[in-house]
Amino acid sequence: MLSVLVWLPIVGAVAVALAPRAVSKTAGLGVALATLVVGVVVAASYDADGGRQLEEEHEWIEAFGVHYALGVDGLGLLLVLLTVLLVPLVLGAEWFKADAPGSAGARSFVAWTLALEGLSLAVFCATDVFLFYVVFEATLIPAYFLVGGFGREGRGAAALKFLMFQLAGGLILLASVIGLYVVSSQQGEPSYLLADLERLDIGTEAGRWLFFGFFIAFAIKAPLFPLHTWLADTTEKATPGTGVLLVCILDKIGTFGMMRFCLGIFPEASQWATPLVVTLALISVVYGALIAIGQDDIFRLIGLTSLSHFGLITLG
Repeated sequence: MLSVLVWLPIVGAVAVALAPRAVSKTAGLGVALATLVVGVVVAASYDADGGRQLEEEHEWIEAFGVHYALGVDGLGLLLVLLTVLLVPLVLGAEWFKADAPGSAGARSFVAWTLALEGLSLAVFCATDVFLFYVVFEATLIPAYFLVGGFGREGRGAAALKFLMFQLAGGLILLASVIGLYVVSSQQGEPSYLLADLERLDIGTEAGRWLFFGFFIAFAIKAPLFPLHTWLADTTEKATPGTGVLLVCILDKIGTFGMMRFCLGIFPEASQWATPLVVTLALISVVYGALIAIGQDDIFRLIGLTSLSHFGLITLG
């Protein structure tokens, strides 16, 4: 069921990209609504007693212990429902604006939005760290084209700044992903399955280094002070619909990752780093609010207040 949830909007994105312009918006909205229905079915199938459910696991790269593995728990389910609900709303809100002169066209907007939806759902459902990394990085592709192809003058530079920050975080995350392979190999069979990694006996020093690789990538994605400077520029230049997708879905991947992977795989390192994380979160809350007060552009103001609210999420 989770594979249907993930792949439906991705396949729909390809279909919309190939469809005639006259029906692309209608077809895209239909795919988004169908994904919403599947998301509601997933939620209805979830046992409220909790735990990771609706799991599926298929061997992908045997030599490295990589699996195509999906599953959802309470946290992931909430973000799945948020995603499938917001995407049809965004498509409806941008129904006419996506065709504005100078933009890449409504068909492209709808296709990239559906692609971002499917990849984000894969992030929230992935229970293999390598699979998570692949889809975590893949979300940058539709996000980049949504920012760079639609919106206000200067959006190209904002899209490039967004991409550079995110790629830097992804490279740091990749180092920690490779480190997990080394540690798991030393203790038996290599595995990237979240269930195996949560039981792994990672040494204190190694755990702290690996923790920071994950945390820095998620702090950029969220974002958290002082890695936030891309956010206001991006929300200022992007369309309102793209801004919603970035702040409400894509950026939530950062705080989701902190809870799912930093706390789940590196509990000792998370406890050790708590004073630093709390300090950065408090600075984000206050600094974001103070800078937002002085803004006269509503889109930039929203980006900076988002810095505050992501600080509150991280603090929690």
